[in-house]
Amino acid sequence: MGILRRLSLRRPSKWEAPTLLDHMLSSPLRLVITCIYHLLLLLRGKPFRPPSDKPPIRVVCLSDTHDQIVRNVPDGDLLLHAGDLSNSGSADDIQKQVDWLASLPHRHKIVIAGNHDSWCDVRTRLVQDKREAKRVDFRGLHYLQDGSVTLDFDAGRKLNVYGAADIPTCGGSDFAFQYPADRSPWRGRIPIETDVLVTHTPPLSHRDLGLGCPGLLEELWRVKPRLHVFGHIHCGRGQESLYFDECQRAYETLMSSPPRGAIFDLIPNGRWLDALKVIYYGVNAVAFKYLMLGPGSNNASLMVNAGCMQGNTGKLCKSPAQVVEL
Repeated sequence: MGILRRLSLRRPSKWEAPTLLDHMLSSPLRLVITCIYHLLLLLRGKPFRPPSDKPPIRVVCLSDTHDQIVRNVPDGDLLLHAGDLSNSGSADDIQKQVDWLASLPHRHKIVIAGNHDSWCDVRTRLVQDKREAKRVDFRGLHYLQDGSVTLDFDAGRKLNVYGAADIPTCGGSDFAFQYPADRSPWRGRIPIETDVLVTHTPPLSHRDLGLGCPGLLEELWRVKPRLHVFGHIHCGRGQESLYFDECQRAYETLMSSPPRGAIFDLIPNGRWLDALKVIYYGVNAVAFKYLMLGPGSNNASLMVNAGCMQGNTGKLCKSPAQVVEL
């Protein structure tokens, strides 16, 4: 195993993107279906378009800046930061990030904490911060932790935004907002009117390296926000459409099942049926769009893993911010 890792044939940890060999040894069936599923998403196109009769709302998405300043943040109407502002989690380090975000010209700015932002969770505040009663001045930013805000934009447009930092346990007791993986706090928690959801953890099976929260995924099926922005898993950075239909349900069922390995995947089993459902329902959806000139699904979301780090290198990406128009 050590030799394969030194040759970059196996990933060094679960927080790194799997190599081709990792995929093949874990589950070649899941690898094939993942490629097919994302091809189907590409063919289905964007899950929504901005209204034609009103100006679009330009949303700029950031996450996991870890004390670093993004110098080329695009202009926009709404700036979102999905947590891990800092490394140490001290009030002083978080304040530096808040001061930078407050200096940006965006009309509305929303920030949540991440597991590294210890000051934001009273259970994990550093001893020095507690002793000196340190505070963070959010300077007009909307800081959300299990809270919502309604924002006004041009032409009478509004967005309901909900944010929360909670993540499945991933480290020691010094990490903030952790909950046991088998005790998800998400059920029925997110307001049904939420247009934009901001969490630090991703949902399971989407831009998450398999480390996301299944409870959050089920809550997405209930609420179906137009946009979901998160971070935490640096190597999951990017965007992905969600169509809440049979194709997606079959894909998530397959991806959440335990991997059987390269040999046992070749033996017919129930996972083959889920794989066939992904193909069948996905092809039907693409055919309906292009052959029947049908519209895109109304039950659809865009997922953005807004992590700004270049994997786990500690360096920012070349163009860290991601922009979405609603």
